[in-house]
Amino acid sequence: MTEPIFKIQNVIKRFEDHIILDNVNFEIRKGEIFGLIGASGSGKTTLLNIIIGFLRPDQGDVLFRFEHLLDFQKAMTFRSVFKKQDAVKKIYGFASQLPSFYRDLTIRENLQYFGSLYNLSPDALKTNIETLLNLMDLKNYEDLLAKHLSGGMERRLDIACALIHDPTVLVLDEPTADLDPVLREHIWTLVKKINKKGTTIILASHHLTELENLCSRIAILKDKKIIDVASPDSIKNKYSKIQELHLECYPGNYKKIIGKLSKKYIRNYEIRGSRLVIFSDKPQKVFHELFPILEKAKEEVIDMKVGKASLDDIFVLLASKKKDEIHEDNK
Repeated sequence: MTEPIFKIQNVIKRFEDHIILDNVNFEIRKGEIFGLIGASGSGKTTLLNIIIGFLRPDQGDVLFRFEHLLDFQKAMTFRSVFKKQDAVKKIYGFASQLPSFYRDLTIRENLQYFGSLYNLSPDALKTNIETLLNLMDLKNYEDLLAKHLSGGMERRLDIACALIHDPTVLVLDEPTADLDPVLREHIWTLVKKINKKGTTIILASHHLTELENLCSRIAILKDKKIIDVASPDSIKNKYSKIQELHLECYPGNYKKIIGKLSKKYIRNYEIRGSRLVIFSDKPQKVFHELFPILEKAKEEVIDMKVGKASLDDIFVLLASKKKDEIHEDNK
């Protein structure tokens, strides 16, 4: 387990009379991909802005480990991001939900401009630009005006601008919002490449199933608080005994099949294309009932499998639970 790089301590944030974040506490470890999930309007963007020191909390603090400030007596030194803003700006890159580059500049000109804000030497700036153009697959478009870019290329340029000074930490707010599945996969592939180079990545996203296979840990933001921080598998194991039974059969009269199954073992079901997905905490009981029904209905089984509920399903489950129910799950 790596050491913490951020410590978020007792953070409270209000906007007028509304509490947005209430006593938020967690740590982010060096080198990990850390995901922040929460419903729309739950305060994810506000929390990201507080972590980088852009927005001050009403109470609490965010501490960052400054490796270059280590003295000979201490193994680790943490300083408040709000008291060391000039230093903090050098170690993080931030790509917000909306593009922040200049539309009337080319891709290369944008990178040159943002690099100049960090007082990089000419050689360092040139090297970083070439590295990012290749990493982001933008080399063949470097002279194209930013206003002519596609949505996927806009995201890649935005991330490139955030990385121009080779930061220790990259913060991404909804990096794949409004992108199609192919472009989302491209962005996540880039995120993995960046992380492999040693960059700590903090991201917020609504694409929970994708975070499941991307993040080392995730934090769940609900009711103004972080209710848990753990690996995706730990979250799933902790909060849900429900499993998914996937059935594909022919001719696939799934509504008729569901109508004959006992409802006491079924929490929910969905028809997803050519498959029936049954949610149950006792799948073996469902199987016991299911086979005679399929045989009598002359349904030919093409595929059948059981697996854990997805992170999306867990999030929906937690979103519908009350605070005391979540507390019981945490015991």
